[in-house]
Amino acid sequence: MTLWLMAGLLFTPLAWAVLTLLLDFSKGRVVTWLGILVQVLVSLGLWAAVASDGGFLYLLGGWQAPLGIELRVDGLAVTFVLLTALVAAACGWHASIYLDPGKPWHRYFWPLFWFLWAGLNAVWLGGDLFNLYVGLELISLAAVGLVALGGQADALRAAIRYLMAALLGSLAYLLGVALIYGQFGTLSLAGVTELMNSGDVQSGLTFPLILMLLGLALKTALFPMHGWLPPAHGIAKSPVSALLSALVVKASFYIAARLWLELGGDLGGYALAQLIGVLGSLAVIWGSWLAFRQAKLKQVVAYSSVAQIGYLFLLFPLTWGVTDAISQQAQQGITLQVVSHALAKAAMFLAAGNLIMSVGSNRVDALAGVSRFLPFSLFSFGLAGVSLMGLPPTGGFAAKWLLLQASLASGQWWWLGVLLAGGLLSAAYVFRVYRASFIEATDTDQFYHPSRSLEVIPMILALLSLGLGLVAEPVLSVMSLPFEGGSR
Repeated sequence: MTLWLMAGLLFTPLAWAVLTLLLDFSKGRVVTWLGILVQVLVSLGLWAAVASDGGFLYLLGGWQAPLGIELRVDGLAVTFVLLTALVAAACGWHASIYLDPGKPWHRYFWPLFWFLWAGLNAVWLGGDLFNLYVGLELISLAAVGLVALGGQADALRAAIRYLMAALLGSLAYLLGVALIYGQFGTLSLAGVTELMNSGDVQSGLTFPLILMLLGLALKTALFPMHGWLPPAHGIAKSPVSALLSALVVKASFYIAARLWLELGGDLGGYALAQLIGVLGSLAVIWGSWLAFRQAKLKQVVAYSSVAQIGYLFLLFPLTWGVTDAISQQAQQGITLQVVSHALAKAAMFLAAGNLIMSVGSNRVDALAGVSRFLPFSLFSFGLAGVSLMGLPPTGGFAAKWLLLQASLASGQWWWLGVLLAGGLLSAAYVFRVYRASFIEATDTDQFYHPSRSLEVIPMILALLSLGLGLVAEPVLSVMSLPFEGGSR
């Protein structure tokens, strides 16, 4: 059973990518629906297997390292695999209706979509540094192609800017990987950890890890390296923007978090952890303020992503030099924040796409009067915003509550101000959009009404984000299942 589940996760998306490359948009859409069903079922099956039996090591082809590829299947990995299946399925469903099949460039959406999905699964399950790099590069190249999908000059400029940032970040990461291999002779995370614990190797690890973290921070768009993100997310098609914000930027953060938690204990210090936390805090404040000031709706949501990413980097100060209990609490809070933000931001981008389609403009002030005639997508946008604000009973509230407790328990009370200010600023830019939509511009319905399916999809995602706080405990119990070291 495990063999089929792993094959379904890693090889099915690649097969579907090649298959849809040979088809036009409409035929690719039908094939993709079948592939999405397979991926969701396989993801649920693997999640249930880990929840029942615990995590394990999977060796592709039965080959042992260093010749073979190790996949580490633990509670956190399968949680991200399932999250990817849910969000990608929603975005694929939305794209199949939202994108115009008559435009020739849109036929390439499906192969890029599947390459992206394959790369994400490879990152969540990767057990060694080089294969994490391969998955990350597959994600980046597919994402750049999706940004450029429209073919307009603005989209191409944003895609090239994104490509340059992604390549620079990858170069820094790969150089760190090469240095670690030269020092330890292995790229397995478990192997490097074991060798590091067996002797004094800190001097050979500090520079490579800092280099890798810097490259990953650039790919995650941490302030002040965030300049590439708003143009790319703002100009892309709405289903693409949802994928980028919900999943793509999380992949590089996921790798950075694993490096920090597994190899960063001896990295150096309080000062570095606090510096990363400060950069995350500045991202929350500055990104939220810029989101409030944007004239275009999708730019509001894009700068909101810059802000929400900042919360994730509080992981670094809240897990350095603290007890295991506090560290575990912070890790759970950050993981809930990732999941909640992925669901909410995907809902927000898809709802924004529906609103832009309805009013025929990307400007916030063009929403005047839309609340009377098209309340459904606007309501989805607001529900997603409630989660970003961190109001109960949303997943965002549960995540920030855990981070607040970890901050107090570790004596780092100053992060409370960031959590509070970020929530208030999130409310400001969400309510600004609502204020514009409730202005009465005309008494007649002059808006295009999108398909009901387009409006149902962001509502489902927003409700999932809202309900996450109600089921946080069972979700966290699976997230926390460790990798026990056994192989299959």
